[in-house]
Amino acid sequence: MKHLPKHLQPRWRYLAVGLEAWPDAAFSRSDFQRAVWYAAGNLLGDPGSADADLRVLHFSFADGAGEAVVRARRGEVGPARAALACVDEVAGHPVGLHVRGVSGTVRGCEERYLGRRAGVRAERRVVFENDRRRGYVRDGNVDVDGPDGFTGATELDLDSEST
Repeated sequence: MKHLPKHLQPRWRYLAVGLEAWPDAAFSRSDFQRAVWYAAGNLLGDPGSADADLRVLHFSFADGAGEAVVRARRGEVGPARAALACVDEVAGHPVGLHVRGVSGTVRGCEERYLGRRAGVRAERRVVFENDRRRGYVRDGNVDVDGPDGFTGATELDLDSEST
């Protein structure tokens, strides 16, 4: 089968996406792809979702932070960003997404916007609500482990102790 001439080939844009979740969250590329397709289908409908043609190309996630490259058709970047904004849960774990930037090539996307994880995670003992608990510190934000799950806090919200 012959290739299409260059002027007939589809044009793509690549969105660099930052992911953030609780430290105990674990999900795979396929789980994230499913969540993106589900959000796009719900927001844009079947025709709009097919026009955007969102595809996760690169994905990494560990210790509550990660990043991905999502491919979208040129001219559909706005709907793609809106669909990504609708993703609030992946494989049952609450997740926050933000688009770091958009590029015309995968290489440009990776060089400009990716490679910088959300920071080094450090585990500390903290005092929160008058109780000693385990906290995960990342870029000045602290995820405090409690009896009902994690609570987001800042270093100003708690008294910390080194372990």
